[in-house]
Amino acid sequence: MTGALGLLSIKSITYLTFTVFLIAAAGYLLGRITIKGINLGTAGVFIAALLYGCFFYSSLEANLVVGDVTFAKEALKIVENVGLVLFVSSVGFIAGPSFFRNLKKNYKSYVSLGLIIILAAVLVTVAVIFIGERFSSEDHESFKALVAGLLSGALTSTPAFSAAKESVGAAHEDLVAVGNGIAYLFGVIGVVLFVQLVPKIMKADMVVERQKIMADQSDEKKDDPDLIKLDDFGLCAFSVAAILGILVGCIGYKGFSLTVTGGCLLVTLVFGHFGKIGKVSIIPSITSLKVFRELGLMLFLIGAGVAGGASFIRYFRPIYVIYGAIITILPMIIGFIFSKYVMKMPLLNSLGSLTGGMTSTPALGTLISTAGTEAVASAYAATYPIALLSIVIATKLMIQLL
Repeated sequence: MTGALGLLSIKSITYLTFTVFLIAAAGYLLGRITIKGINLGTAGVFIAALLYGCFFYSSLEANLVVGDVTFAKEALKIVENVGLVLFVSSVGFIAGPSFFRNLKKNYKSYVSLGLIIILAAVLVTVAVIFIGERFSSEDHESFKALVAGLLSGALTSTPAFSAAKESVGAAHEDLVAVGNGIAYLFGVIGVVLFVQLVPKIMKADMVVERQKIMADQSDEKKDDPDLIKLDDFGLCAFSVAAILGILVGCIGYKGFSLTVTGGCLLVTLVFGHFGKIGKVSIIPSITSLKVFRELGLMLFLIGAGVAGGASFIRYFRPIYVIYGAIITILPMIIGFIFSKYVMKMPLLNSLGSLTGGMTSTPALGTLISTAGTEAVASAYAATYPIALLSIVIATKLMIQLL
């Protein structure tokens, strides 16, 4: 019996591996389709994953089994979390050398922008609850749970998703998941397209904009030739930072934690800032970080996309998509106007901060490609923690008070 289960598990793992690479190949091909200079890039992987989840999730469930029990949901969560660790840790290492100096100089702008975006998102969500429930067949508590899910999906925020499920209770947590899955699609695509469209609409000279954002930053901290490297690619340093980040993310207080995302980002920012311990280098090579960043983003989008697609068709209502789009678009526009015209931030600083304020991991990957510089990651990393903390607190308060 044990041997049979082991053999079946091997088949299941092989099927999962095949599925991941199949979606990745299709997604990158989709992402390469360019219309008037705009493409989905890596976000094409999310579309491919969502479509797979819509039409083939039952096949995944049938093949990822041990005995009579499917572990498709758990397997996708593993894929998603591994991707998050790789991506966020890479971003932290890359941004670390300039992060704290940049934050010290511009902390008022970053804190203000993060709070403005989340406040706008919550106010729009509250308006959707009060106005939308008049046209919904759901009772108040059910509709509120669904819209709370729309908020987390519109901001692609896993911590907000978890906070919403915890706050609504077991009776309504499935509706939170439904709302999250419905809004997640536009939450990803909307911000990805926004960071590509804005520079074109404003006819920005990207060479000039890159010079502005890099004026206060150095792209990476150069190693002293005498530093000891534990391995050629820096995989040991990356692994140690990831371990510490996961542990920090698991620390909770009164229901709040940084989560794996926040923990890994915090630890790798510190590692990237100091760069060494004594004579030992603790920064991986930039080549390794770029590979891990892209690989991590791909895995994250596949795990989240397939899981979201599984319930997308079953619970899909056009009006819910519209609500989710509104919750994504209005805070994004308000945030950009505030950063660009009130705080007078340069274009790439504004867009980098915006991706952090919208807690949009996929959009950061697109922005780095669009901007042609890693420096935008520092602006993302400065705003992201503020937005992370704010959206979790705001979600819980919104559900409790309404």
